Amino acid sequence: MLRIELPDVPGSLGAVATALGEAGADIHAIEIVEHRSDGKAVDDVLLELPVTTMPDQLITACHRLDGVRVQWISRYNAGANLSMDLEAVEAFTAEPARALESLVDRIPETFRADWALLLARGGVGARVLHATATAPEFVPDVEKWFALDHAQRLSPLAEWGSMVLAGAPVPKRDAVVVFGRHGGPPVLDSELARLGHIVALAASVGATA
Repeated sequence: MLRIELPDVPGSLGAVATALGEAGADIHAIEIVEHRSDGKAVDDVLLELPVTTMPDQLITACHRLDGVRVQWISRYNAGANLSMDLEAVEAFTAEPARALESLVDRIPETFRADWALLLARGGVGARVLHATATAPEFVPDVEKWFALDHAQRLSPLAEWGSMVLAGAPVPKRDAVVVFGRHGGPPVLDSELARLGHIVALAASVGATA
C-alpha cells in the first residue's frame, strides 16, 4: 500500500498510475484520502508487485513526477481491499444490534489500520468489548481516552511501541473506538473527521436496535 501526496489537478493521478504501471506494479484500487487547502491531495494506492520489482522502485518512479511524494509504503494483508466508508455503513446498518462491533471489524480496511478495539471503562482500566484478531491482548491504563469529546490522535503508549493511534468517543456511552497502525502513516485530519462521524453513526444505529 502506498500513501501518495500529489498535486490536486486533473491528470496527476493518471500520471502516477502510469508511472507505477511502468515500474511493474499492478494497481488494484485507488482511494482519495484528503483534499488539502494547499492544492495537494493524498491518495492511498493498493497494488501488487511481481517478485522482480522492489518497493523502492515505486518510490523512485513517483518521485520523478513533479510535486509527487510517497508519504508511506507498507505491506498490506494479502486479499485485503480498500473499503469506502459507505461500505462500512452498509455493513453495520445490516445488523444494527451489533453496529459498533461490525464497525470495529471494518475499521482496519476502511482506515488502513492494523487493528481496532471497542473499549468501555471497567472497574480497573479499560474493558475490551470487541476487537479485531490482531489487536493487542493487553490494554494498559488508558483512563484519559474516556475523556475524549471528539476524534483525536492518541499519544503513543510505551507498552505498544511505535504504534500510531487514533480514537473516537462513542456518544452517550462510556466507551471509545480506537485503531492502531504499526509505525505509521500518521493519521490525517480528514481521517479523524471520518472516524468521529462513522462512530457516532454506528452508535445511533445501535441505539435504535
